[in-house]
Amino acid sequence: MKDYIEERAIEIANYIIESKATVREAAKVFKVSKSTVHKDVSERLPKINPNIAEEVKKVLNKNKAERHIRGGRATRIKYKSSALSE
Repeated sequence: MKDYIEERAIEIANYIIESKATVREAAKVFKVSKSTVHKDVSERLPKINPNIAEEVKKVLNKNKAERHIRGGRATRIKYKSSALSE
C-alpha cells in the first residue's frame, strides 16, 4: 500500500474520532468520495492500526444508529426553508 494512502486513512480516522463525523462529512473535508473514506476506515485501517480502527467503528456504528433522526431533521429543514421562500 502506498504511504500516502496509509497516511490519509489515519488522518480520516482521527478526524472521525475527534469530531464524531459521518463518512459523508469526512469525505467532504478530505475531498475524496464516500467510497474511499469507507474503504480506508473499514478495510485499510484495521491492517494499519487495529486500535484506531475499532474506535472509528464505534463512532460509525453510532452514526448509523442515529441516521434516521438526522434524515428527518434534514427533511424538516429543507421544507421549512422552501416554505419561507414562497
